[in-house]
Amino acid sequence: MAFENIIFDVVEGVATITFNRPKALNALNGHLLDELSAALDEIEADEKIRVLVLTGSGEKSFVAGADITELATFNTLQGKLFSRKGQLIIGRLQELAIPVIAAVNGFALGGGSEIALACDFIYASENAMFGLPEITLGIIPGFGGTQRLPRLVGSNRAKEMIFTGRLIPAAEADKIGMVNQVFPQELLMEETLKTARTIATRGKVSVRAAKQAVNSGLNVDLATGCQIEVDAFAICMASEDGKEGTRAFIEKRKPQFKGSLKG
Repeated sequence: MAFENIIFDVVEGVATITFNRPKALNALNGHLLDELSAALDEIEADEKIRVLVLTGSGEKSFVAGADITELATFNTLQGKLFSRKGQLIIGRLQELAIPVIAAVNGFALGGGSEIALACDFIYASENAMFGLPEITLGIIPGFGGTQRLPRLVGSNRAKEMIFTGRLIPAAEADKIGMVNQVFPQELLMEETLKTARTIATRGKVSVRAAKQAVNSGLNVDLATGCQIEVDAFAICMASEDGKEGTRAFIEKRKPQFKGSLKG
């Protein structure tokens, strides 16, 4: 489909979604969320896509939160429906079978931070700013921020950020474990795509299994998590990727992964 609020590209197995409402600092509204959902449909249907990268247009903003002019018109039911819609669509990033990397190139406020938190990891530019400032509007995060941020940085740090609405720079986000790496603005996409292309060369079966094992294991006890790992490991061993990878090692050559689950 044709998109108006995002730019969707696929190059050599790496898909990039660029939030593209520059006049509104790429703020989220219903139309952008619908387009994001449609792009995710396309990604799920395309077996050639190995990695997804999310970023924002321009150098000022990744996503500067929800569109407040739209929020201001909501009643209780509309607010509930909007929150649920955002949670479902953003939650798909976490549930996507392929890895998702957030390349945060500026403001990631409110829904912007919530989108980044749903990704597998975050790279940020030096000018990036993170925060959940909804409390300053008399509301709270509604797209999963109260749940994902504590799981990533701990409940005390998360509550401080949420209760105060304080914004933190990329360096502090890196220090508390919210961000994996920080780069100069001009190198952010280059470094992000370098990592994405590296992941894209790995076996799709094993990358998918690893993501599922980590995500599923976070919500259970250690013994159950280790059993999830055993099952995922067995699937990898039975796959063509698993056979190709071990065979290539023995034959001292680079593996040619096909991404098939067939034994």
